[in-house]
Amino acid sequence: MKRIIFLLILVITISGCKNKDSFYVDGVIKGKTGKTIFINRLDIDTPVLLDSSKVSKNGKFSFRIKASEADFYLLGFSTTDFITLLAEPGEKIKLGFEGKNIFEKYSVTGSIGSQKLQVLDQALNNTKSKLDSLSKVYSKASTEPGFDAKGPALAAEFNKLLMAQRKNNIGFILENMNSLVSIKALYQRINPETYVLYDPHDLQYLKIVTDSLTRHYPNSKQVQALARDFEKEMNQMYLNQINNATQGATEVRLDPDLKDVTGKRVALSSLKGKYVLLTFWSFRSKDCIAENLQFKEFYRMYNNKGFEIYQINLDQNESDWKSAVKFDELDWISTREDDPLNPKNAILFNVKNLPANFLFDKSGEIIGSNLHGKSLQLKLEQIFNK
Repeated sequence: MKRIIFLLILVITISGCKNKDSFYVDGVIKGKTGKTIFINRLDIDTPVLLDSSKVSKNGKFSFRIKASEADFYLLGFSTTDFITLLAEPGEKIKLGFEGKNIFEKYSVTGSIGSQKLQVLDQALNNTKSKLDSLSKVYSKASTEPGFDAKGPALAAEFNKLLMAQRKNNIGFILENMNSLVSIKALYQRINPETYVLYDPHDLQYLKIVTDSLTRHYPNSKQVQALARDFEKEMNQMYLNQINNATQGATEVRLDPDLKDVTGKRVALSSLKGKYVLLTFWSFRSKDCIAENLQFKEFYRMYNNKGFEIYQINLDQNESDWKSAVKFDELDWISTREDDPLNPKNAILFNVKNLPANFLFDKSGEIIGSNLHGKSLQLKLEQIFNK
């Protein structure tokens, strides 16, 4: 008897394990008998066809899709008539469709992520519908008497709808920071040219989601792409700050005098008599982190021969900068812009991309700029291995 029970448990266990490498979709749809419905996996932003199914005479279709992790899928009849699913291995998703278009009116159970996506998408579709109606009213009113008074009121109502949708997405993100569904909330668009989250301050939500999902889904391609986009946006923000601040820059001395990690001010000019590599970096840039690893080798080889590194950080969070310096064991002079939002030294040195660097000789004259990898290695060998 015990042997039978043991075998029964084993069969159930094995069966359960098999379910964990796939998810299932069963749907019922009205008015589409005989048509072919497709399911695509969203490879970051490119749909990859996985399977297709004929809708039966009673409107039913089904899929079994192999999957090793949570991911986004597009299910529908065309590139304009589809819904988005966030499916996980082991889920049994039930769908029901009643609208003229597949995305207009449908039900979903068996997948929490897909249910959240439905709420998010329907909120946007409702806003789009209202904006479309308002645009038609505005267009019609523009040809009628009294538009000077009516037009601004309609424009204000239009902007009010945009702001309401933005607040909706922000609230959704804050409630779902640990779910991949928050990625969709970050990138929804009102139209091909207009994102729901359009304000420069919305970059903070990109950071929040990136940090959270990187902890929960470190191997997800979607999350890795999100992290790359965040890094790109941060670098662009720094460059914009530098370009905007250039207009009011009056300082002309190329002599940074900034606080190091201990709070002590160190002037670049105090290092005359040494060859100094002045570098600008951000701990959020993978290129900067990779270059720092190479710097450590050069510093070990040439520091006792008169080589120094004076590094300027452009990150806004001071504690994160100090933690990065300590974690990566950066032994050289590590400083930070007094006001990263107005990075005066980066402006004076006309920094356009990160990482950036400038090599000074013993007299304080620049003898090279933006020397990276092999170029920097050869230059230092030329100087110290004569």
